[in-house]
Amino acid sequence: MNTIKGPAIFLAQFACDDAPFNNFDSICRWAASLGYQGIQLPTWDQRLFNLEKAASSQDYCDEVLGVAASHGLAITELSTHLQGQLLAVHPAYDQMFDGFAPASLRGNPQARCQWANQQLLAAAEASAKMQLTTHASFSGSLLWHTHYPWPQRPAGLVEQGFAELAKRWLPVLDKFAELGVDICYELHPGEDLHDGVTFERFLDATGQHPAANILYDPSHFVLQHLDYLAFIDIYHERIKAFHVKDAEFIANGRSGVYGGYQSWLERPGRFRSLGDGQIDFGGIFSKLTQYGYQGWAVLEWECCIKHPEDGAREGADFIRQHIIRTTDKAFDDFAASGADEVLNRKILGL
Repeated sequence: MNTIKGPAIFLAQFACDDAPFNNFDSICRWAASLGYQGIQLPTWDQRLFNLEKAASSQDYCDEVLGVAASHGLAITELSTHLQGQLLAVHPAYDQMFDGFAPASLRGNPQARCQWANQQLLAAAEASAKMQLTTHASFSGSLLWHTHYPWPQRPAGLVEQGFAELAKRWLPVLDKFAELGVDICYELHPGEDLHDGVTFERFLDATGQHPAANILYDPSHFVLQHLDYLAFIDIYHERIKAFHVKDAEFIANGRSGVYGGYQSWLERPGRFRSLGDGQIDFGGIFSKLTQYGYQGWAVLEWECCIKHPEDGAREGADFIRQHIIRTTDKAFDDFAASGADEVLNRKILGL
């Protein structure tokens, strides 16, 4: 066992044009003032980070690390959630996802996919230069529009979809593996990798690739009615990153897990600030600690009710209170009788 690192915070939901969230130094100062020790850094936001420069310049990477360190912060992972999404986009979603790409690539799905591929390869280089061992991303999706089996899916469709997804990701996975970095896919509705079964399908399609791992976020499992504690028992060896995000599902007689096209505020399943939802974080931290999780506990703030700055302030203390300092002794050591082979043989009746 080892003690989970944290608290840390994902900066994506906070970056904006208003101070202190509009440049890297000031947002680091803000995070540190709340008691955070680590930051997960989105790579698509030029206000905070220049991914292309980081991929080619050790000096720039050292500068970014130095700014964070000057505020007592470590960088936990780089994130390419938006770029990973664009590696695989079904045409039905082209227009909605075009905003994730540079303006010059919008309306050109092939060029957009090539750009996403280059961004991911750059993220591998930058992660290695920053001596990071894990990376956060989305898988993208070619099959999500078929997630409910009506009309009936044609035979072989799922297998073909995962084969194509693996084909797109394998060069990226190989690059990350070459540089000693694990890609941690956030299992998320809307992605082809959204639960344990789909992650297993992807592992099979990639030949059980060692760089393909999991960013564990229990909030997405609550909204799918998946047992998020049993998930850790099954997949703990592949869990290499952790988003601490709360959620709730309040059943009613008008809508269910699909939400009735309602806003987040009105849906039965919705994300909440830490401590305001239904998730058993005591159980989660216990299981991750039991299985020797070596990464960070990273707040991802998403809530349809509470102000983000309040959620961030409360989140640091919430995570700190849930981190378990592991024991170096057994609770019944006081009753130990020592090692004695002769006595052991007598107890065994030998």
